[in-house]
Amino acid sequence: MAQIVEGISRTFNEFLLLPNKTSVECRVDDVQLVAPLARHAVGAHSRLQLQVPFTSAIMQAVSSPELAIALGRHGGLSFLHHNRPIAEQVADIRAVKAFKAGFVVSDTNVQPEHTLGDLWNAMQRTGHSTAAVTEDGSAHGRLLGLISSRDFHPQRHDLRAPVSSRMVAIADLAVAESDITLSEANSRLWEQRLDCLPVIDADNHLQHLVFRSDYTDNKRHPHQLVDADKRLRVGAGVNTHDYRERIPALLDAGADALCLDSSDGYSEWQAHALDWVKTQYPEVVIGAGNVVDRQAFEYLADAGADFVKIGVGGGSICITRDQKGIGRGQASAVLDVAAARDAYAQRTGQYVPVCSDGGLQLDYHMALALAMGADFVMMGRYFARFDQAPGAKVPTADGYVKEYWGEGSYRARNWQRYEQPGTGLTFEEGVDGYVPYAGDLNEGLALIIAKIKATMTSCGATTLRQFHDSARLTLVSDQSFQEAHASVDIRTTRTNLN
Repeated sequence: MAQIVEGISRTFNEFLLLPNKTSVECRVDDVQLVAPLARHAVGAHSRLQLQVPFTSAIMQAVSSPELAIALGRHGGLSFLHHNRPIAEQVADIRAVKAFKAGFVVSDTNVQPEHTLGDLWNAMQRTGHSTAAVTEDGSAHGRLLGLISSRDFHPQRHDLRAPVSSRMVAIADLAVAESDITLSEANSRLWEQRLDCLPVIDADNHLQHLVFRSDYTDNKRHPHQLVDADKRLRVGAGVNTHDYRERIPALLDAGADALCLDSSDGYSEWQAHALDWVKTQYPEVVIGAGNVVDRQAFEYLADAGADFVKIGVGGGSICITRDQKGIGRGQASAVLDVAAARDAYAQRTGQYVPVCSDGGLQLDYHMALALAMGADFVMMGRYFARFDQAPGAKVPTADGYVKEYWGEGSYRARNWQRYEQPGTGLTFEEGVDGYVPYAGDLNEGLALIIAKIKATMTSCGATTLRQFHDSARLTLVSDQSFQEAHASVDIRTTRTNLN
């Protein structure tokens, strides 16, 4: 007979946190959200730590280089997806590692013979008011000059005139060599009253632009997640099919962490891949998953996983439970696996972090996942809403939305992730849809960080470990769930216009 596992499969919606005593030392400003990403000896520090407990999902619709940069600057980590040729994933890893805070790769570039109309269209498309004029019109071509909105106006100047007629030539520009530091560049911007400082190599090829306007922005990111060379950290998803070819290329490009990506990680395929990685690259951080129970966690931890992802079928874009009847409520899965992690640490002396992936329908669910024992969370829908995500921004009658599609959808056709029969996607385990547009990631992430810190102080915790150990939870009835939401009648008044 089939085994019936005791307990009900529960979701985050079925729980609320009870407040604990908040001491005078427990203030929002004192809350630290540092989280371990890699296994470590109990009592020691993880060799790779997140500054905030957020990672972005291994999905085409989520983890672009732009989002990886924005999230990395806040202290989180993106895992760039692997459902594409190796060279494309490598190029995205290199793009993130090449980013230097304050050093911008110009995305508005023209040639001197282009018209001012061409320039104006480029500025409208990118939203930037300064363009580099290069010999070949590329971001790294030989620099010939700069032109900004201060040099021409579309209603005042002939848009058929060439860019060369209004640009500031390189001979009249202050420029810097490629070995300049950000501190030195900022000093020159202020001392020489410059708005922009181009950085060029020995052959006059443009490398970066440094803007005075970015000075304040750089000060806003004191907790960036960087490596020993001060480059942003970035992760990469891998599968159990071409990992022997893909992983060496990703590591050569600078990937800081890897994650085996599968809808069901409780498999010998993942154990074999982990064994190969740990034999060939013993110092590499590699996670595995996804799992929903104690025995699956222990299997992957014993196989060498540095962290384990939790969640099957709970994602907003996922229909695995509908299609295959496989999965578990995310709250039950996190509670079970977190308990297994702690028991494993006590038995072996090795702490293997766990990540809650999916089931986060509301903002407070993130806090619940962390309280239930997740070391960090992985999010798809949440990050897909922002400007930095790859999905197109689409206008609707009710406002803008962003495209969002699952790796198990026909649009993604990621058959390798779902291990279906044959060599293609036989049936969908994800859907193709839209999520409400949420603007810029920097503003959205600052809000959720503030919410989580406020929740933790109400629960008397200033670290995630304290939150795990001291959080108290209560089950929620349908009536108490309804009570949690504000319900008021909107009062309307008629204004006398006479």
